[in-house]
Amino acid sequence: MSALSIIAVPGIPEIHPGDDLAAILAEALEPIGVEPNDTLIVAQKVVSKAEGLLVDLASVTPGEEANALAQRISKDPRKVEVVLRESARVVKSWKHSDADEGTLICEHVSGHISANAGVDQSNIGGEDMALLLPRDPDASAAALLAALTARFQTRLGVVISDTFGRPWRLGQVNVAIGIAGLPALKSEVGNKDAHGRDLAVTQPAFGDELAAASGLAISKASQTPLVVIRGLTWDGNSGQASDLVRKKKKDMFR
Repeated sequence: MSALSIIAVPGIPEIHPGDDLAAILAEALEPIGVEPNDTLIVAQKVVSKAEGLLVDLASVTPGEEANALAQRISKDPRKVEVVLRESARVVKSWKHSDADEGTLICEHVSGHISANAGVDQSNIGGEDMALLLPRDPDASAAALLAALTARFQTRLGVVISDTFGRPWRLGQVNVAIGIAGLPALKSEVGNKDAHGRDLAVTQPAFGDELAAASGLAISKASQTPLVVIRGLTWDGNSGQASDLVRKKKKDMFR
């Protein structure tokens, strides 16, 4: 039986706009070494910070749509304006009568659907600061993979993870919003189950499984934005996190 290790990598400093994130991650990896097929799960926050995706809400002037929506769901209109700028569409907005603030579910321009289009104010410092998702998280993952592969000269996979809620379940879980070097999906179609029955639709979300597993090794306050999953192998072509987004023509809830 194969065994997996999930290793939270310590020693990563606060990331600032313009930092060479790949070099910082590589330095932190040196004490534990890097092995072939190591999968590196990188928290979205450090990617966004390195890419300079911080917004000072004091500099934001809400438009008419943002003001109207903010009033309806009791949100900061400046934040709503930023969310709308980052969104392809608003999927749902509502406010329960017993809630202080409503909920805004949006499709980010990258295709991922989450609360506030991923615009976040936790763990970034400054009450009026907000952090955006990378515009193309798969490209961000590919850039990290290229730099880290060149540094360590071995086969690696990179997953950029973010914490999403789920529409029919309570709680949040880490999911993959950027992938490079490994498949996002692993199709079992055409194989057989343990009883010899043909599998017709089984397609594990490999990238999301890896992102979720990383959450077992870290906490929100731990400041360990890099997790190594070791002992894993994979077949198939390299995919992207965009492969995990259900196509609009197959979205029955759209």
